[in-house]
Amino acid sequence: MYKLNKWVPYVGARVLVALPCLMIAQAVSAQEEVAYDEEMITIGTRSSAGRTAMDSPVPVDLINADDMAATGATEVGRMLQSLAPSFNFSSSSISDGTDALRPATLRGLGPDQTLVLVNGQRRHNSALIHVNTSVGRGTAGTDMNAIPVSAIKRIEILRDGAAAQYGSDAIAGVINIVLKDDPAAGSAHASYGEYSEGDGETTVLSTNKGFAVGSDGYVNLSLEYRDRGNTNRAGLTGVCQYKDTCVELSDGSYQTSDEREINFDRKNFRIGDADSEQTSAVLTFGKPLAEALTLDGSLTYSTRDNTSAGFYRRANQSANNPSEMYDGTPVNGGEAFYPDGFLPLINTTIDDYSAAAGLSGDIGSAWQWHSAVGFGQNDFAYNISNSVNASLVSLTGDSPTSAFAGELSLSLFTFDNDFVNDTDWGLLALGAGYRQDTYQIKQGDEVSYRDYDTTDGVSLGENDAAGGIQVFPGFQPENAVDESRDAFYAYVDTEFDITESFMVSAAARFENFSDFGDTINFKTSFSYDAAAFLTFRGAVSTGFRAPSMHQLYTSNVSTQFNSQGVAEQVGTFRNDSAIGRELGLPELKEETSLNSSVGFILHPADGWSLTTDFYRIEIEDRIVISGRISETGGAVPSVDQAFADAGVGTAQFFLNAADTTTQGVDIVLTYDHDFSNGGMLGVSLAGNYTETEVDSVRSPDSLSDVPGIQDLIFTEQDRSILEEWQPEDRVNLSFNYRLGPFASNLAFNRYGSYTVLDGDSQTFSAKTLVDLKLSYDFMDNLTFALGGNNIFDVTPDENHVGQSRAGRIVDASGNVVVDTEGVFFYSRRSAPFGFNGAFFYTNLTYHF
Repeated sequence: MYKLNKWVPYVGARVLVALPCLMIAQAVSAQEEVAYDEEMITIGTRSSAGRTAMDSPVPVDLINADDMAATGATEVGRMLQSLAPSFNFSSSSISDGTDALRPATLRGLGPDQTLVLVNGQRRHNSALIHVNTSVGRGTAGTDMNAIPVSAIKRIEILRDGAAAQYGSDAIAGVINIVLKDDPAAGSAHASYGEYSEGDGETTVLSTNKGFAVGSDGYVNLSLEYRDRGNTNRAGLTGVCQYKDTCVELSDGSYQTSDEREINFDRKNFRIGDADSEQTSAVLTFGKPLAEALTLDGSLTYSTRDNTSAGFYRRANQSANNPSEMYDGTPVNGGEAFYPDGFLPLINTTIDDYSAAAGLSGDIGSAWQWHSAVGFGQNDFAYNISNSVNASLVSLTGDSPTSAFAGELSLSLFTFDNDFVNDTDWGLLALGAGYRQDTYQIKQGDEVSYRDYDTTDGVSLGENDAAGGIQVFPGFQPENAVDESRDAFYAYVDTEFDITESFMVSAAARFENFSDFGDTINFKTSFSYDAAAFLTFRGAVSTGFRAPSMHQLYTSNVSTQFNSQGVAEQVGTFRNDSAIGRELGLPELKEETSLNSSVGFILHPADGWSLTTDFYRIEIEDRIVISGRISETGGAVPSVDQAFADAGVGTAQFFLNAADTTTQGVDIVLTYDHDFSNGGMLGVSLAGNYTETEVDSVRSPDSLSDVPGIQDLIFTEQDRSILEEWQPEDRVNLSFNYRLGPFASNLAFNRYGSYTVLDGDSQTFSAKTLVDLKLSYDFMDNLTFALGGNNIFDVTPDENHVGQSRAGRIVDASGNVVVDTEGVFFYSRRSAPFGFNGAFFYTNLTYHF
């Protein structure tokens, strides 16, 4: 059994050391529940009357629309990152679809271990699963940017395990997005900004308008358009680009007299944010239909087009950029298909939509009920451009330069029924429901995936040209799937007011999944007012996460680059595939967790509040994507034949392979003061410390005799991703001041050190970013603002690991053409706050 004394002294000692530092640290702005104790929360409680976050036995961040606007950010993910230290929104580059949809994490766990709700109802996940080497590798989370900022009333972040209350995925916590429902509100907003280097231009246009329906109903509509240009922080490439133009010198550098090499644009990679253009809309509605019957619901829609880049293919890479057919016939006059090389582009279209409707009412004087249905879907389509199928060129001398590479689709249908009885002694809630998950992979155009060189058994050996459209070979017919699963649940949730100062709650939940069976989870929590100024709280719960549909059914072949920058065709296969069966891989089962937290709320004086919460999360059978398992080289012919049939030399799979422990502490200090001149000051200092350790790794029994299989199943880099790639500590400090029409927001955002293992290991030092926003109300309904995020242009440390295209080239006279450590000036694997530098913006908001 899990014991508190395992971790309280450990974490507590660190907190006692860190707390004085937190009080003076350069840090980021944050908002927590104590700043908004007058507002009711809808998460973590079934009470029809609601609770304030201050009454909650577990920590809840309450972030309203004004808080989000004060950040100056234009994406929901970035706003949450700057307001809640336990939330991370890491950036990576040249990582396929992950460039377009960043992984969002809570308390350092995976994107799929946080449950996202909209108006209290389960939100569907993204169709994308992160298979490349980034934070969140092997997981599929929720697209945090699919709902426009203009439609959000507030966001509630429950920082505690809640699977017994809300079901699968709620291991790290729950994020509930509450949509606007004001029948009278109206606003229009326009903003423009760009980075100090002159790129990443971002324009946002939005409007929100409420309409009364009769005397007691409403419709609220939000529309938003956001256009963001790409950024590029690539270093210079130091390798020779053309055939037979360079001579290697004794010191390892190269010499050339070819004018093409000398004049080549050495900044030929694109490493940074993708181009992104998004249009979104949200409609909410509510209307009493009878004295004890009310209809409510919402519609959401978002479409986002993104363009990111891959590795540059050089003119002298004949396998990628051929100059002749396999019979020796010249192509393009004997030059490469792209005479100067090419940068392939990944164009993704993300369509996201949902519809939900519910009825609520009363049963007698004691019970309230709510029944709701919901459907949501996320489609993630790949279109590759500025590329080529080199194998087709080597066969015919020509190839399309763009292709549709396939589409991922994930949908969720839910039917929920809840019954609540608020009594004199507390609360009793009962519920039951059904959900269906559906996952589809649609194949791409033939030219996107086919290797034409192997047609008719032609073998070209080392000169074999790359098959499929380069940078992202399309989904093949055998990858196509259309799978669904059903799940039923029932729960009971109670809250007991033992005394006026002591409240306890308990919840139990049963779920049955059609693909792996039953699970039962429990939670208990308490809140005790020891004095008027001091409240203790805590919780213990079990949790689970069902294998995602992606982890069960994903299969594809992608081009991935190892730590030496060498491209490899890597297959990701289902466990029930031919290769998986030959390897004897087991079926996936659910992850299970044991969560515990304890903390206190302190009000030492008027205007002051301090909350501290310690937590520990133990996860067993954590699902990870394996390392690259290779064919056996003849040792097991049937396995080697399965690899040959799939057309790959290495493969990776999803396995219940790791047990982990995550522990840490959240601390939030707030102060509010009204000055005699009418000025108002709000100060918030929030810090999070999180540490994750991999306790054990298990390989399938069928592979247990393979030497070193544990290191292959769960590589040293995979361990590093879980343990080290996100900052262990985050601190946010903000000052919000208003005097009449003038308002200012000053925020210090500290990101702790983190370590990236990419071939070698490098620790990146802690950094502090400073944000400043100044606004003025020219009229009661017109506000103009100027601001800057990261105004001192702070960037991560320069990168020295996982580098690519490093080198030194001189001309015939010995003059240096280029001398570079590589193109990844900043780490492309993990950048907690990105690496774009300072962003300055202006905006105008009109209320009507």
